[in-house]
Formats: sequence, structure tokens, C-alpha cells
Amino acid sequence: MNLKLHAVTDRDGRPVRLFVTAGQVSDYKGALALQSQLPQADWLIADRGYDADWFRNALSDSKIRACIPPRTSRTAPVKHDKRRYRRRHRIEIMFGRIKDWRRIATHHDRCPKVFLSAIALAATVIYWL
Repeated sequence: MNLKLHAVTDRDGRPVRLFVTAGQVSDYKGALALQSQLPQADWLIADRGYDADWFRNALSDSKIRACIPPRTSRTAPVKHDKRRYRRRHRIEIMFGRIKDWRRIATHHDRCPKVFLSAIALAATVIYWL
């Protein structure tokens, strides 16, 4: 079974919210699950998988500006701040540091609840202790 980790981080790249979906599920499902739990922020930086009009509208309703590059299949291109998007490397570094834990990198746990617990434990030890 493949699993996909969705995360909301703070400005320093520390995970604040974590959510796991099945690997074949679109990123829209992760965005929908995390949408109600987004902390108060000025900007949200995400990759192309989260580019959806309903998600952008929900962010603007919450007074959060989106920095999401448009999908290649989008007919009307949406502008994004390329300079701000470069800060996304902090999120990728967070995923890399969590995957330094062998149990997480190899998906040792097949149960999604146990896998998410291992990720939460790793994130707590790496970033919060």
C-alpha cells in the first residue's frame, strides 16, 4: 500500500499539521482535509498538485494568499510569486529530515494510523524537542 504525506509547516519549516492519504489519491483530497485546520498565515506555499480554483478561493476567503504554480494543463494561467516559491525548499527539507528515519523511509508500517504516528514521533523529536 502506498501512502502520501501532506503537511502544513510554519515559516521555519517545522511541521504543524500532518495528514496521510492513499498514494493514488489526488493532492486535492489532502488539501480538502487540511483546509479547515490551516493556521492563521499570510501566505500558503504549495506545489502544483494543490492547484485548484476551489482551493484558491477557500484560501482567499480565509485571507491567505496562495503561492501555487499553475498546473501545465490549466487553460488560463495563474500568476504566482516565483521568488516566494523558492522558500518551498524548507518544506522539502522537512520531508527529507523525516525520511532520515529508516522506519518512515521504507514504509515499514503498513497501517496508516501507525505510519502517521511514527511520522508524528519523528517530527516531534527532530523539530520540537
